[in-house]
Amino acid sequence: MKLGVVSLGCDKATVDSERLVGELVGHGAEVTPHLPDADVILVNTCGFIDAAKQESIDAMLAAAQLKRTAAVKAVVAVGCLVQRYKAELQEEIPEIDLFLGFSDLHHLVPELASRGLIADPVAGHPGVRQFLGTEAHVRYLKISEGCDHTCAFCAIPLMRGRHRSEPLERLVREARTLEAQGAKEINLVAQDLGHYGRDLGLAGPKLPDLLEALLRETSVPWYRLLYLYSAGLTDRLVELVARSPRIVPYLDIPIQHAADRMLERMRRPERKRTLREKLAWLRGAIPDVAIRTTCLVGFPGETDEDFRELLAFVEEAQFDRLGAFAYSPQEGTRATQYPDDVPDGVKRDRLEELLEVQRAISAERLARFVGREVPVLVDRVAEPDETGATHVGRVAWQADDVDGATYLERGGWAEVGTFVPARLTASEDYDFRAVALT
Repeated sequence: MKLGVVSLGCDKATVDSERLVGELVGHGAEVTPHLPDADVILVNTCGFIDAAKQESIDAMLAAAQLKRTAAVKAVVAVGCLVQRYKAELQEEIPEIDLFLGFSDLHHLVPELASRGLIADPVAGHPGVRQFLGTEAHVRYLKISEGCDHTCAFCAIPLMRGRHRSEPLERLVREARTLEAQGAKEINLVAQDLGHYGRDLGLAGPKLPDLLEALLRETSVPWYRLLYLYSAGLTDRLVELVARSPRIVPYLDIPIQHAADRMLERMRRPERKRTLREKLAWLRGAIPDVAIRTTCLVGFPGETDEDFRELLAFVEEAQFDRLGAFAYSPQEGTRATQYPDDVPDGVKRDRLEELLEVQRAISAERLARFVGREVPVLVDRVAEPDETGATHVGRVAWQADDVDGATYLERGGWAEVGTFVPARLTASEDYDFRAVALT
């Protein structure tokens, strides 16, 4: 069976896709990048915001079209959108052969086998996680599923369920697989990394235990922590990041807002005072730490005064990176009980202003590293129009895909996925320029 894959949404969904594909490959599937050549197309959908929902629907319809115009025999849809709207999707898009929510994924192989599309499940084996990208040096390790937070704007718990930690031993085995496949950077992801182990009992492993096991059992040069609520920061975790050179000094800590009134209305666990205290603690404890955050503007009830308070805090806090989005109501969330009273135009204006303020802050924050000698992880060979650069990569303070890049000059014959010692020579907004030292 030839398998085509469309994986949409976040990096956590990419991990889900790679694990599912690994299971199918273990039962005889062969992945093809050319969808019209596939016997089966697997579409992993996203249901986070309206634009993602539409993208997922479009992908399902395009895959279904290939059943009429190409060799495709079946289309399977999985993921967040299916979990939330399975009944509606079955009615609206009957061309899809199989809709599987998260609790139904164990039916995937038997269902395909019953259609004669894949080897008998008994004859196969689970297989190993498959890489779906083009370069294997940057990978993601999802350490838990679901979320126990009750943020008023977020539908993720409705789609993913309650928090469930992956067993530590399984995660270590998977990290070893990623390393064997060429990983030089592994990004730990979850809805909240800090919750890891809370469901495993008082004596069970916590996030520092997992990190120590990964450091001990692999040789991966970079581990990165993405999406960690500030409430989950502990002395032990911060100390471990500070003293472990293979855990990069980078923390992704979403705050969403800084006005206490809005934080309470959003059902967030922090307040401005505690956010301020924790940022000071982190910067004092972890040398050169880069802190990324996420903010939400235009939430119901947000006044201009609330927004100005957020801007003032962002200027005070000096985050190295900041992502932001405008509120849109999500069915089933608590926030839909509130009038969506911030006009769309105001939301857009606030979003643009916030991002412009952060652009200047990021430029100033990056400038402090100019002159440093640092390793650059090469992500790709530079394009001809990227003047003066031979390669494009990242330093430890830049996460894959969401942050800026480092444009490397005189990189010689450096290969993608290798580290090149370099001196940072300039910065602009979110990017660095650097000169190779070898």
